[in-house]
Amino acid sequence: MFRLSQFMNEIIAPTPLKPTRKAPGPVVIWNLVRRCNLKCKHCYSISGNVDFPGELNTGQVFSVMDDLKEFKVPVLILSGGEPLLRPDIFDISARAKDMGFYVGLSSNGTLITEYNIDQIAAIGYDYLGVSLDGIGDTNDEFRGKTGAFDQALGGIRLAQEKGIKVGMRFTATMDNIHQLPEMLDLMKTENIDKFYLSHLSYAGRGNKNRQDDAEHRTTRAMMDTLFDVAYKDALNGGGKEFVTGNNDADGVYLLLWVQENFPERYDHIRAKLVQWGGNSTGVNISNIDNLGDVHPDTMWWHYKIGNVKERKFGDIWSDLSDPVMAGLKQSPRTIKGRCSACVHFDICGGNTRVRAMQLTGDPWDEDPACYLSDAEIGLDESAPRLQVTPFRGTKNAAPAQYR
Repeated sequence: MFRLSQFMNEIIAPTPLKPTRKAPGPVVIWNLVRRCNLKCKHCYSISGNVDFPGELNTGQVFSVMDDLKEFKVPVLILSGGEPLLRPDIFDISARAKDMGFYVGLSSNGTLITEYNIDQIAAIGYDYLGVSLDGIGDTNDEFRGKTGAFDQALGGIRLAQEKGIKVGMRFTATMDNIHQLPEMLDLMKTENIDKFYLSHLSYAGRGNKNRQDDAEHRTTRAMMDTLFDVAYKDALNGGGKEFVTGNNDADGVYLLLWVQENFPERYDHIRAKLVQWGGNSTGVNISNIDNLGDVHPDTMWWHYKIGNVKERKFGDIWSDLSDPVMAGLKQSPRTIKGRCSACVHFDICGGNTRVRAMQLTGDPWDEDPACYLSDAEIGLDESAPRLQVTPFRGTKNAAPAQYR
């Protein structure tokens, strides 16, 4: 995850570079149930409104939670399917909170109603993430249900009334990206705490015609819009969180944006970005699915590294006999193609390995969704540079001590 707002705050009010802190254990995104009342076009778990056999029962979930605590996992994100369709979700959530985990609930929002909001609020979730893929009919078409947008927005409002921190997740595709400005406006008008922009884990077209690739050009425009909004919010003390996921080239593109708009902050932001380090699949982020299978992250459901019914999570996660896990934990990773010669490799870490694996069968090939030009990553200084959009606000509106 790329925490954009943190870097925007660093532009405005730089802080000293501190020693890198190693996470005690990985964040675990746990798909407790595969059943879902919606049928989303981009669902990575291919969920449906049916019961799936073989899912962990309550006792097995509790046992795994004990193992996770022993392995010093700090964060549990309870997901699905739709986790609110699991009958014991509140029992699991309450126990996770009692054990001291940071607990997030990842929901489509449509089942958050006046009938269960008190139970949800009583858990004390640290964060509630609700997915919306556009405004009104656009969202409903993506989600496969008429009225899903209104139901999800109603769930968000109920959670806010109870004081729950709420985030809105938006997965960008060529079919809905035109509504990004409206989604950001919705965040503002509804006073939503956090906006998570997820790049679609598509295979892409590699390096061919990268300058003219519609998806790459659209991605750049999308990020320009998000940078503009996130910087203005930070500048005005808005306190909102803007994050992105599934494309670590975002960090390098931010650096280019800083170079264009705040050149005096270039070295500082670059050092902070290097400390961030980019993709952490298989290191600081992990996934357990509904059957107990463990994956390097949520986009790797096709690749299993073990099962928590058979081995402790910590033993599975620490086992380097699996070649993919060994490669993911290597620092720096050995990546081929454009990534291998990129001058900003220390920022993104080779980006998202699963796209390369899906496209070529080789997880160490270049990421086809890198939207940066050859010139921008130092491969061909004579190549034409793509446009990095100048900031569309008043940069000197910052408090005097930050100018």
